[in-house]
Amino acid sequence: MGFLAMSNAAERSMRARIAAHSLWAKTDDPTAHTAPARRAFLDRFEREVDPENRLTSEERSRRAEHARKAYFQRLALASSRARAAKAAARRGGGAE
Repeated sequence: MGFLAMSNAAERSMRARIAAHSLWAKTDDPTAHTAPARRAFLDRFEREVDPENRLTSEERSRRAEHARKAYFQRLALASSRARAAKAAARRGGGAE
């Protein structure tokens, strides 16, 4: 990647951070502001476990909770593997 591309990427990142800070500086209730996104994220797991909406709400919620936990465990595993690979690369060895 050339200097110009890196510079543009760095500038985009900086502009995004400026926009985010500007938004949060004007937001009275951050929790309420992000509630729709959180709801959509959690609803995803309910759709995943019951795409045809046939389960009772209690069973759908129970299964969705496990799907959510599995999702975060997969993220944790991937993060752990990435950290191990990075540490191995720093030591000069290969990732195992």
